[in-house]
Amino acid sequence: MSGKFHLKKAQNGQFHFNLLAGNGQVILTSEQYKAHASALNGIDSVRRNAVREGAFELKESSNDKYYFVLKATNGQVVGQSQLYTSAASRNAGVESVKNNAPEASLQDDSGL
Repeated sequence: MSGKFHLKKAQNGQFHFNLLAGNGQVILTSEQYKAHASALNGIDSVRRNAVREGAFELKESSNDKYYFVLKATNGQVVGQSQLYTSAASRNAGVESVKNNAPEASLQDDSGL
């Protein structure tokens, strides 16, 4: 099973998406967007940047958890991972985004 982007509308009226691995696990979460079209552009940016060298920034939180952010060529963060208990798990998450994002389908449950 391949990955998919799941686009939703939040209670505040803004749009956001998750990238899900083939097993349904969330591997990347977007920021919130005011417009539906902006959220779709964000999905396209994730697809493009997931395969770009240097797009992932590996981080460690203050409570010794690990995560990553995916950045566009302009430096803007286009998605962030969950917190992982180990650097190895975080790195596997990066690989999952690289493998799933480019060909992921879109499930648009935003109501538009």
